[in-house]
Amino acid sequence: MSVPEEEERLLPLAQRWPRASKFLLSGCAATVAELATFPLDLTKTRLQMQGEAALARLGDVARESAPYRGMVRTALGIIQEEGFLKLWQGVTPAIYRHVVYSGGRMVTYEHLREVVFGKSEDEHYPLWKSVIGGMMAGVIGQFLANPTDLVKVQMQMEGKRKLEGKPLRFRGVHHAFTKILAEGGIRGLWAGWVPNIQRAALVNMGDLTTYDTVKHYLVLNTPLEDNIMTHGLSSDLVGSHKAIQ
Repeated sequence: MSVPEEEERLLPLAQRWPRASKFLLSGCAATVAELATFPLDLTKTRLQMQGEAALARLGDVARESAPYRGMVRTALGIIQEEGFLKLWQGVTPAIYRHVVYSGGRMVTYEHLREVVFGKSEDEHYPLWKSVIGGMMAGVIGQFLANPTDLVKVQMQMEGKRKLEGKPLRFRGVHHAFTKILAEGGIRGLWAGWVPNIQRAALVNMGDLTTYDTVKHYLVLNTPLEDNIMTHGLSSDLVGSHKAIQ
């Protein structure tokens, strides 16, 4: 074995396979965040759909007779009527979605920054390149994740169908994938992809641009180096800023 190969073998995994490490790091962080916030996502979806369900049963009378339920009452209703764990109904495809989406967009953004656009002579990444790179990374990440996004929403509504006395459509995540594929073909898995990527482009224009700006600031103004720790800290700061908003 040559000396360069021996030295490369001794390097940490994050340095030997930086793209794969970034994908895994982003996917793991997204998984933890999704598990913590998924009940809110499920409650939001149920709240949006209950009006449509009421109209289907009662017609226009539902506009006056159906009681309005807020987020808290909707969540408590799910717990009382279906069980506490049903707050995570459909979390498996949601995790799939965030692993693919978060990992895909970060790896794409890093590739665009390092290979396609490149940095300026002073090693700074111009703002306009961050904006374009962020939008492109969001589009690619969301396009890859659209099938899991579709299955996530479909699985979230299974508990509601059960309460309404309707037969369940899916036995599980993999059955949902195969059924949608059988009924709509490959194109069926990408239903609604156009508005989804439009939203992802705008969201990542802000997210990844802020992430890159924060990371560049930390590298220049603190003892931190451009490594996984700095990347993770930058992501946390961006996430905290979004939560405050």
